[in-house]
Amino acid sequence: MIGIDIVEIARIQKLNMDGFANKILCQSEKAYLETKLRKAETLAGFFAAKEAVSKALGSGFTKDVTHKDIEVLHDECGAPICNLHGKAKEILMQKGKEIYISVSHDGGYAAAAAMIK
Repeated sequence: MIGIDIVEIARIQKLNMDGFANKILCQSEKAYLETKLRKAETLAGFFAAKEAVSKALGSGFTKDVTHKDIEVLHDECGAPICNLHGKAKEILMQKGKEIYISVSHDGGYAAAAAMIK
């Protein structure tokens, strides 16, 4: 299963970014965001990654699977990795064992792909 999403960074810049971050990010993600100079770009990447994962899971976002159930972290090399919680983790276990994500920023957009294997 594969999920893909793209987000216009300018769209994120128009939002109340603190409010949006509080709505969709876990504590670890908020801490990471605080270390970045290009906050809108980073927040757009988080959002695109979470959307791509929800599409790969086939669930979308519901009352059972929220943005905070999909946690995007970074390994020691800075590559994005994904931890799932709650119902999102249950769905992953039904569909596969692992989820891989990739996030890129270019030309005013953040794009993400997720693959369940």
